[in-house]
Amino acid sequence: MASLQGIRSVEELELKDKAVFIRVDFNVPITDGCITDDKRIQAALPTIRYALDKGARILLASHLGRPKGKVNSQYSLEPVGQRLSELLNLDVVLLVDGPRSEAPKALLKAWKEGQILLLENLRFDPDEEENGRDLAMAIAGYADVYINDAFGVSHRAHTSIVALPGEMKEKGIGFLMKKEIQFLDKILYDHQSPFLTILGGAKVSDKMGVIENLIDKVDSFVVGGAMAYTFLAVQGYGIGNSLVEKGRFKFASELIERIKARGKKILLPVDHMIVSALDKVDEVKPTEGVNIPDGWMGVDIGAKTQALYRKEIRRAKTIFWNGPMGMFEKKPLFEGTFCVAQALADNQEAVTVVGGGDSAAAVKASGLTKKMSHISTGGGASLKYLEGNKLPGIEVLCK
Repeated sequence: MASLQGIRSVEELELKDKAVFIRVDFNVPITDGCITDDKRIQAALPTIRYALDKGARILLASHLGRPKGKVNSQYSLEPVGQRLSELLNLDVVLLVDGPRSEAPKALLKAWKEGQILLLENLRFDPDEEENGRDLAMAIAGYADVYINDAFGVSHRAHTSIVALPGEMKEKGIGFLMKKEIQFLDKILYDHQSPFLTILGGAKVSDKMGVIENLIDKVDSFVVGGAMAYTFLAVQGYGIGNSLVEKGRFKFASELIERIKARGKKILLPVDHMIVSALDKVDEVKPTEGVNIPDGWMGVDIGAKTQALYRKEIRRAKTIFWNGPMGMFEKKPLFEGTFCVAQALADNQEAVTVVGGGDSAAAVKASGLTKKMSHISTGGGASLKYLEGNKLPGIEVLCK
């Protein structure tokens, strides 16, 4: 694929007896000291295991949350180290001293087989989010090889993503990063028709760049979530008290015309599930048609829309999905989003790529993760990539 040209994969790097710095994305949800979803840790395991098998001395690094450049035990990677140790059945040593200290250098020299070193939260150092060269030089002083396996933050110009690999000769990407790029490149450059893009979530604003970059590539758009009400409103339909972006009316109106002018389709909800207030989801009811009465708000797509969307998904050969169809986190309102997930799972002839974030959470909640071709670990990064933007963390690795 075009985006991987000039970038070495982990298999092309000499790792034996080398101090290998692997930038992973262990920014996992933690409640009361317990990890509630370890999929990002699981996703990094193939690269870590490969480096172990090749005799590397591994130094893992990640951020967690937003500690704002200060040490804060609330954002410690200690629970991550414990979980990683369980998954690998190895000793994971968390380096509580900062990456600029002598501790990493000393421990790498005293490294024992079957041991992994884990730096404490990179964002405890103010240099990390500033893309500071001092932190980069400190780490480059004890690392021989740099590997980026953190696609989810590769759109950020941070030290561990940009400045550090810029200081190192031996550098490349891990298996997760490679897989992310390959699947997103398939969406952009190597898709089969019919190509369907499903967009949901709250705001049209969040998806404008993706729409602009894909408009000449896709055959049809399917729109759900709160962003659908902006498109319906500009066509004169009643949307009641539903969430709407008045500042995007012009964009929405023009987009509908541009899609039609290209001989393509945009599918919008033809019925809805509605509530009188967000704290009254138990009183949800369906609409007869597309209009939502005054005093009510749309919170999910209705049964007719589900059937319409299922039919469109069934005929597609390439599908990209980003954004839920409604407030799927609330139990009565998950049906529209789960319907889309099930329709993707049923279409095993298509390449199905889920763009991270809430969509990935919805697929996991539906129990259909293994039925998808690929679920991105980076919602924001995948959107930036599909907008046609160059990601700093990828560009710096090109020869």
